[in-house]
Amino acid sequence: MTRLHVISAATRPTSSGRPLAQWVTEQARAHGGFEVTPVDLAEIALPFLDEPEYASTGNYAHQHTRDWSALVDSADAFLFVMPMYNAGFTAPFKNAIDFLYREWAGKPVGIVSYSGGPSGGAPAAEMLKPVLHRVGLLPAERSVAIPGLPGMIGPEGFRAPEGLAGELTGVLDDVAALAAQRAAEPAAV
Repeated sequence: MTRLHVISAATRPTSSGRPLAQWVTEQARAHGGFEVTPVDLAEIALPFLDEPEYASTGNYAHQHTRDWSALVDSADAFLFVMPMYNAGFTAPFKNAIDFLYREWAGKPVGIVSYSGGPSGGAPAAEMLKPVLHRVGLLPAERSVAIPGLPGMIGPEGFRAPEGLAGELTGVLDDVAALAAQRAAEPAAV
């Protein structure tokens, strides 16, 4: 079964993204095509990139990098749940990507973006795609953008608007198809 890591890219302690990421994780489990692991970047708490060598070497001097490497390497695919700030993605999220290189390569990724405003974080997701391509990730064709997220969070957690579960299923289907395609390819020698 495809090992999917749902990565919550929010690091603010009061982020509305955590209840959303929890809902996304539940939906990914219900999809049935994945073994799902939730990952919270706030809990990972990476410092700003402090490795003396380039990530492409795979030579990591620090235990926090080796731990992050092992976690990312253990996944077959990813679903990024990411906020938008000032029309872009966050520095801690870019930093987490930059720590590694080989561990991302060739793996499918879906994007769920969100914002407090009307764009749903779509500009940040579009800005992120060249970075994903550069490290060798394979973005799913479809993505989800959720506008007005704070209004969807209540005491019981995230309240999904009508149709959102179906949109997310489309992204999960794309990720599953990319993972199946990757698994069917002959291993490089």
